[in-house]
This record gives sequence, C-alpha cells and structure tokens, in this order.
Amino acid sequence: MRNPPRFTLLMALLGALTAGLFMLSLTVGPAAIGFGDSMRALFSGDAGEITLIMREIRLPRAILGLMIGATLGLSGAVLQGFLRNPLAEPGLLGISASASLGAVLAIYTGFSAAFPLGLPIAALGGAVVAVLLVRAMAGIGGGTLTIILAGVAISAFAGAMTSLALNLSPNPFAALEIVFWMLGSLTDRSMTHVWLAAPFILIGWAMLGALARPLDALTLGPDAASSMGIDMRRVQFLAIFGTAASVGAATAVAGAIGFVGLVVPHILRPLVGSIPSRLLPASALGGASVLLAADVLVRVIAPDRDLKLGVLTAIVGAPFFLWLVWRTRRTML
Repeated sequence: MRNPPRFTLLMALLGALTAGLFMLSLTVGPAAIGFGDSMRALFSGDAGEITLIMREIRLPRAILGLMIGATLGLSGAVLQGFLRNPLAEPGLLGISASASLGAVLAIYTGFSAAFPLGLPIAALGGAVVAVLLVRAMAGIGGGTLTIILAGVAISAFAGAMTSLALNLSPNPFAALEIVFWMLGSLTDRSMTHVWLAAPFILIGWAMLGALARPLDALTLGPDAASSMGIDMRRVQFLAIFGTAASVGAATAVAGAIGFVGLVVPHILRPLVGSIPSRLLPASALGGASVLLAADVLVRVIAPDRDLKLGVLTAIVGAPFFLWLVWRTRRTML
C-alpha cells in the first residue's frame, strides 16, 4: 500500500519534532551550559566538567527518554489494534505492575542496595514472570478477552503485593524510596541503564514492528484475518512478548510511566486514517516526542524539587484523555 503525501508529511513533522526535543533535552538542565558548548563537549575527546555532564548525565537521559517514549507509544498502538480495545495500553497486560513489583521487592529485600543493577534486573524479572503467567492463563490459542482478563488479574495481584510491601516496609526511608521509584523518573540514569535496557527494547520493537500487516488484516476481524493467511497464534506471541520485552525494560530503568501508551495512539489515529500499519511508526515518534517534552518540563517547572516524570504525564494525560472521551461521545450523538 502506497502511503499518501499527508502521511509522509506527518512522519516528517513527527521526526523533526522528536529530533528537536532530543536536542533540547541535551541542553536543558541545572548547569547553565550554552548550546554550542554542549555540542562541542559531547563530541570532544577531553575529560572536562562539561563533557562529563553531557556524556554521563544528559546524553543517557535523552536516549532513555527517546527509547522509552517510543516504546510506550508503539506498544500502546499495537495492543489497541491486537486486543481491538481502545482502552488497551501496556499496563493492561500486568507487565508494568509486575515490573514495579520486582523493583519494589529488590528495594524491600536490600538487593538493590547490595547490587547496583539489582533493581532494574529484578524489574525485568517481574515483567518476564508476568508475561509467562498471561501466556499460561490465556493459553496458546486464547482469545483477546481471555488475555485482557488474565492481564487485569495479574496487574491487580501485583498491585496488591506492592501495597503489602509498602505496608510491611522495614523503615520509612525504604517506603519513601519505593514510592518515589514507582512515580517514574529519568533522573540520575546513566549509560549503564541505557546498555541494560536497549537490547530488550530493540528486540521488542522488532517484534511489534512485524505486526503492521497482520494488524491491518485484523481490522476486518479475526476470522477474516485468518482467511487471509494471518497466523493468529504468531500475532499473539509477537504482541505479548514484544510488549513484555520493551515495556519491561523501560519500566525497569525508569519506573512506571502512564498515559503515554494510552493517549498518543488516540491523538494520531485520525491523522493516519485509522490504519494500524501507519499508526505504529507515528505512535512511536509521537510517544518519544511526548516523553522527551515531559522530561524537559520537569526540569524547567521545578528544577529544585525533583518533580517525577510519571506525575507530570498523569496530570497532563488524564484530563486530555477525558477530553478525548467527551469528544468521541459528541461525535456519536
């Protein structure tokens, strides 16, 4: 299918917006460093203070914002198309909640204090356990309703266990650390976090990107898609494990960040003609733009208070999603 000029223009605008916000993320921070000095320090070979700030603080933060935002937007678009549910998002499968539970257990047991990478590794382990449970409960040929119910059950159980860990926290400092991590943030992330998350995120992108044509066929219904040669078991496998790999890795290094995967596909769907194969790349760029912009805003709005990224996305995303619901209701009347 040949893409119309309107879609090409949209992708060009989203690409330019994402690139601009990535550069802005590199140049905004507590240290007042000019744009020219920032770029020279980033590519120079010296070991000065500005180079250290750019390479060890701002560059990994910008890269993680780009990758995690794209992951949330892409996985949200895939799940809404696969589950044929406009409210589907990465958290619906219980992956985000289970990754959070893994991280909370790492903090609670002291594993994160004893081993620097203990927290993200435990979060990844939680995501893997969640997807295996969803797969086991739904079965190989399970329908979308069974997958949704399994995800809701696992998400509820992981939330309950996280609340139990908070309730039985050994001291208030551990409880505070758990709560702050669950709010989601890119502060103090390093290139180590980038190298830890990048392989899983890239594998997840490849699996989710392979679903473009099957999701186009799925708009006609599962039976029609099967008659067109689409292997629904393969679609289920790629959707669930691709989401688990990418979102699990994103949650492992940044905590739970909501509403991006839910809102971004809704905003872009009318602009791509509601065609899933066009919505996937647009949602990836849109999600990256939204998260990079939010991460810049938390540094500008409250530079001395460590405003959490997940708090800002929820404050902006929830009212915007309500507006989308209200607009949809008006069009249906």
